[in-house]
Amino acid sequence: MGRGKVILYPQVQKKLEDLGHRIKLARLRRKLTIEMVAERAKISRFSVREVENGSPSVAIGIYVNVLMAIGMVKELDNFLADDPLGRMLQDDELLKYK
Repeated sequence: MGRGKVILYPQVQKKLEDLGHRIKLARLRRKLTIEMVAERAKISRFSVREVENGSPSVAIGIYVNVLMAIGMVKELDNFLADDPLGRMLQDDELLKYK
């Protein structure tokens, strides 16, 4: 299976670009260079730039390595920490059998 261009919905691409922008701002606030982040994350400078551009072809593990390198990996604990819709659907299903 070859690697081709990743095709995404426009909203998904926008979310990735927003994420990359937030990662870049976090790096800049910490006064870290792309080279420093690349070295800490054990990736190339090109990969850091791709993350900051919100590239969909970058593996999620690289995004996590960059978050670790800038000291923000703990923020992932908040990702999907709560699932209100899932809980509502589960509760609705549980109530059907009472």
